[in-house]
Amino acid sequence: MTQPLRAAHTYQLSAAELAEIRALMDEAFEGDFSDEDWGHSLGGLHALVRDEKGIAAHGSAIMRRVLHGGRSYRIGYIEAMAVRPDRRRQGLGSRVMAELERVVDGAYEFGALSASDDGAQLYRARGWQLWQGPIEALGPDGVVHLPDEEDSTYLRPAAGRPLPQPPAALLFDWRDGDVL
Repeated sequence: MTQPLRAAHTYQLSAAELAEIRALMDEAFEGDFSDEDWGHSLGGLHALVRDEKGIAAHGSAIMRRVLHGGRSYRIGYIEAMAVRPDRRRQGLGSRVMAELERVVDGAYEFGALSASDDGAQLYRARGWQLWQGPIEALGPDGVVHLPDEEDSTYLRPAAGRPLPQPPAALLFDWRDGDVL
């Protein structure tokens, strides 16, 4: 039986819950979820759904900075969004995303995420829009162009606010591992 969705900040999760979420990421991403990816998902609000087997779905919204057109934006970035393989296509991802979108609407100027091929359909159906311009990051040695992210970065307006528009690049803050 699926339990109600739980929302909690990283500090409110026990070590056992964090280990269970990390294990879900390893299973859902088939071992392609690094320690850096895990670190990126911490420090924000987590939304998770449990069932009789444990955590069935999870995602987190963290704060990031993005520069665009001479302006700095405080955005809600979605991380570690996954549904256990045996529970996919049952609406759990939508439940988790609805909670994370509520957070984005209440706390940020817009939402952003990097979608896997499997996840892109869910995000598009929920109104997330593929960014049509360049993606860059402010790295330790200056601006780095990230062309591989330009076909998987999605944005969502927060509470009806306008989204940035191309042709200016979205310039994300730097972090180790996958920048997006």
